[in-house]
Amino acid sequence: MPLRYGDILMKRTKILVADDDRVTLSVMTTGLRKAGYEVIAAMDGDDAVRLGCAERPELAVLDVRMPGLFGIEAARRLRRDAGIDCIFLSAYADRELVELAIAEGALGYLVKPVNSTQLIPAVKAAIERSAELRRLQEAEVSLTHAIETNREISVAIGIYMERFDVSREQAIEALRGMARPQRRKLVDVARELIRSSRGKT
Repeated sequence: MPLRYGDILMKRTKILVADDDRVTLSVMTTGLRKAGYEVIAAMDGDDAVRLGCAERPELAVLDVRMPGLFGIEAARRLRRDAGIDCIFLSAYADRELVELAIAEGALGYLVKPVNSTQLIPAVKAAIERSAELRRLQEAEVSLTHAIETNREISVAIGIYMERFDVSREQAIEALRGMARPQRRKLVDVARELIRSSRGKT
Protein backbone atom coordinates (compact mmCIF):
# COMPACT_ATOMS: atom_id res chain seq x y z
CA MET A 1 0.00 0.00 0.00
CA PRO A 2 1.55 3.36 -1.00
CA LEU A 3 2.33 5.92 1.70
CA ARG A 4 0.09 8.95 1.89
CA TYR A 5 1.62 12.42 2.08
CA GLY A 6 0.68 12.74 5.76
CA ASP A 7 2.40 9.42 6.53
CA ILE A 8 5.58 10.63 4.85
CA LEU A 9 5.53 13.81 6.92
CA MET A 10 5.10 11.83 10.14
CA LYS A 11 8.01 9.53 9.26
CA ARG A 12 10.22 12.57 8.91
CA THR A 13 9.26 13.88 12.34
CA LYS A 14 12.15 13.47 14.75
CA ILE A 15 11.59 13.06 18.50
CA LEU A 16 14.23 13.15 21.25
CA VAL A 17 13.48 10.86 24.21
CA ALA A 18 15.54 10.98 27.41
CA ASP A 19 15.15 8.77 30.49
CA ASP A 20 17.71 7.04 32.69
CA ASP A 21 15.38 4.05 33.17
CA ARG A 22 16.15 1.58 30.36
CA VAL A 23 12.72 -0.07 30.47
CA THR A 24 10.86 3.25 30.21
CA LEU A 25 13.21 4.43 27.47
CA SER A 26 12.67 1.21 25.51
CA VAL A 27 8.87 1.40 25.84
CA MET A 28 8.82 4.99 24.60
CA THR A 29 11.27 4.56 21.71
CA THR A 30 9.51 1.38 20.53
CA GLY A 31 6.06 2.99 20.70
CA LEU A 32 7.15 6.13 18.87
CA ARG A 33 8.94 4.19 16.14
CA LYS A 34 5.89 2.00 15.59
CA ALA A 35 3.86 5.20 15.24
CA GLY A 36 6.19 6.31 12.44
CA TYR A 37 8.49 8.74 14.23
CA GLU A 38 12.27 8.87 14.01
CA VAL A 39 13.58 8.58 17.57
CA ILE A 40 16.81 9.78 19.19
CA ALA A 41 17.42 8.26 22.62
CA ALA A 42 19.43 9.65 25.55
CA MET A 43 19.92 8.38 29.11
CA ASP A 44 20.84 11.62 30.87
CA GLY A 45 20.29 15.34 30.65
CA ASP A 46 23.71 16.19 29.24
CA ASP A 47 23.30 13.71 26.37
CA ALA A 48 19.79 15.02 25.74
CA VAL A 49 21.09 18.57 25.26
CA ARG A 50 24.03 17.43 23.11
CA LEU A 51 21.88 15.24 20.85
CA GLY A 52 19.06 17.78 20.70
CA CYS A 53 21.35 20.60 19.58
CA ALA A 54 23.02 18.32 17.00
CA GLU A 55 19.91 16.58 15.60
CA ARG A 56 17.29 19.35 15.98
CA PRO A 57 14.21 17.19 16.69
CA GLU A 58 10.68 18.58 16.52
CA LEU A 59 10.07 17.73 20.18
CA ALA A 60 11.86 16.38 23.26
CA VAL A 61 10.30 14.02 25.81
CA LEU A 62 12.38 14.36 28.99
CA ASP A 63 12.35 12.63 32.35
CA VAL A 64 12.45 15.28 35.07
CA ARG A 65 14.92 13.40 37.29
CA MET A 66 17.96 12.17 35.37
CA PRO A 67 21.70 11.90 36.04
CA GLY A 68 23.68 14.93 34.93
CA LEU A 69 21.42 17.81 34.08
CA PHE A 70 18.06 17.98 35.80
CA GLY A 71 15.31 17.54 33.19
CA ILE A 72 13.99 21.07 33.70
CA GLU A 73 17.45 22.55 33.09
CA ALA A 74 17.97 20.33 30.03
CA ALA A 75 14.66 21.59 28.64
CA ARG A 76 15.66 25.19 29.32
CA ARG A 77 18.89 24.73 27.35
CA LEU A 78 17.20 22.89 24.49
CA ARG A 79 14.68 25.70 24.13
CA ARG A 80 17.32 28.43 24.42
CA ASP A 81 19.99 26.88 22.18
CA ALA A 82 17.90 24.96 19.63
CA GLY A 83 14.30 26.20 19.93
CA ILE A 84 13.08 22.71 20.92
CA ASP A 85 9.85 22.35 22.91
CA CYS A 86 9.43 19.61 25.52
CA ILE A 87 7.11 17.20 27.26
CA PHE A 88 8.14 16.14 30.77
CA LEU A 89 7.95 12.73 32.43
CA SER A 90 7.98 12.03 36.15
CA ALA A 91 7.32 9.13 38.47
CA TYR A 92 5.51 11.62 40.71
CA ALA A 93 2.46 13.82 40.20
CA ASP A 94 4.36 16.55 42.03
CA ARG A 95 2.46 19.85 41.91
CA GLU A 96 5.63 21.90 42.37
CA LEU A 97 7.32 20.08 39.49
CA VAL A 98 4.26 20.51 37.29
CA GLU A 99 4.21 24.25 37.99
CA LEU A 100 7.94 24.49 37.28
CA ALA A 101 7.48 22.57 34.01
CA ILE A 102 4.65 24.91 32.96
CA ALA A 103 6.80 27.93 33.83
CA GLU A 104 9.47 26.54 31.49
CA GLY A 105 6.96 26.28 28.65
CA ALA A 106 6.30 22.53 28.81
CA LEU A 107 3.77 21.33 26.23
CA GLY A 108 2.80 18.30 28.30
CA TYR A 109 3.45 16.43 31.56
CA LEU A 110 3.09 12.65 31.86
CA VAL A 111 3.27 10.54 35.00
CA LYS A 112 5.13 7.22 34.73
CA PRO A 113 4.64 4.40 33.96
CA VAL A 114 3.93 5.63 30.44
CA ASN A 115 2.53 3.52 27.61
CA SER A 116 1.95 4.23 23.92
CA THR A 117 -1.75 4.94 24.49
CA GLN A 118 -0.77 7.96 26.60
CA LEU A 119 2.46 8.93 24.87
CA ILE A 120 1.49 9.07 21.19
CA PRO A 121 -1.54 11.42 21.59
CA ALA A 122 0.52 13.64 23.92
CA VAL A 123 3.35 13.84 21.38
CA LYS A 124 0.97 14.61 18.50
CA ALA A 125 -0.77 17.33 20.51
CA ALA A 126 2.56 18.85 21.59
CA ILE A 127 3.89 18.94 18.01
CA GLU A 128 0.70 20.65 16.81
CA ARG A 129 0.87 23.15 19.67
CA SER A 130 4.56 23.81 18.99
CA ALA A 131 3.83 24.49 15.31
CA GLU A 132 0.97 26.81 16.29
CA LEU A 133 3.23 28.76 18.66
CA ARG A 134 5.87 29.12 15.95
CA ARG A 135 3.26 30.45 13.52
CA LEU A 136 2.14 32.99 16.11
CA GLN A 137 5.74 34.07 16.76
CA GLU A 138 6.36 34.48 13.02
CA ALA A 139 3.14 36.48 12.66
CA GLU A 140 4.20 38.72 15.56
CA VAL A 141 7.59 39.35 13.92
CA SER A 142 5.86 40.17 10.61
CA LEU A 143 3.43 42.52 12.36
CA THR A 144 6.26 44.28 14.22
CA HIS A 145 8.11 44.73 10.93
CA ALA A 146 4.98 46.07 9.22
CA ILE A 147 4.36 48.55 12.05
CA GLU A 148 7.97 49.77 11.92
CA THR A 149 7.83 50.08 8.12
CA ASN A 150 4.60 52.09 8.30
CA ARG A 151 6.10 54.30 11.00
CA GLU A 152 9.10 55.13 8.80
CA ILE A 153 6.89 55.90 5.81
CA SER A 154 4.68 58.15 7.97
CA VAL A 155 7.74 60.03 9.26
CA ALA A 156 9.03 60.50 5.70
CA ILE A 157 5.64 61.79 4.54
CA GLY A 158 5.67 64.33 7.38
CA ILE A 159 9.19 65.46 6.45
CA TYR A 160 8.21 65.87 2.79
CA MET A 161 5.04 67.80 3.68
CA GLU A 162 7.00 70.21 5.86
CA ARG A 163 9.89 70.60 3.44
CA PHE A 164 7.78 71.28 0.34
CA ASP A 165 4.60 72.64 1.96
CA VAL A 166 2.31 70.08 0.31
CA SER A 167 -0.65 67.98 1.43
CA ARG A 168 -0.35 64.43 2.75
CA GLU A 169 -1.75 62.99 -0.49
CA GLN A 170 0.76 65.00 -2.55
CA ALA A 171 3.62 63.84 -0.33
CA ILE A 172 2.59 60.19 -0.68
CA GLU A 173 2.35 60.52 -4.45
CA ALA A 174 5.75 62.24 -4.58
CA LEU A 175 7.40 59.42 -2.61
CA ARG A 176 5.77 56.85 -4.88
CA GLY A 177 7.01 58.83 -7.86
CA MET A 178 10.57 58.62 -6.51
CA ALA A 179 10.28 54.88 -5.90
CA ARG A 180 8.53 53.84 -9.12
CA PRO A 181 11.12 54.67 -11.84
CA GLN A 182 13.89 52.80 -10.00
CA ARG A 183 11.57 50.00 -8.86
CA ARG A 184 12.50 50.68 -5.27
CA LYS A 185 10.43 49.91 -2.21
CA LEU A 186 8.58 52.86 -0.76
CA VAL A 187 10.13 52.21 2.66
CA ASP A 188 13.65 52.47 1.17
CA VAL A 189 12.83 55.89 -0.29
CA ALA A 190 11.34 56.87 3.08
CA ARG A 191 14.49 55.81 4.95
CA GLU A 192 16.66 57.76 2.53
CA LEU A 193 14.56 60.88 3.06
CA ILE A 194 14.74 60.45 6.86
CA ARG A 195 18.55 60.07 6.71
CA SER A 196 18.92 63.17 4.52
CA SER A 197 16.70 65.12 6.91
CA ARG A 198 18.86 64.12 9.88
CA GLY A 199 21.95 65.20 7.99
CA LYS A 200 20.52 68.71 7.68
CA THR A 201 19.74 69.12 11.37
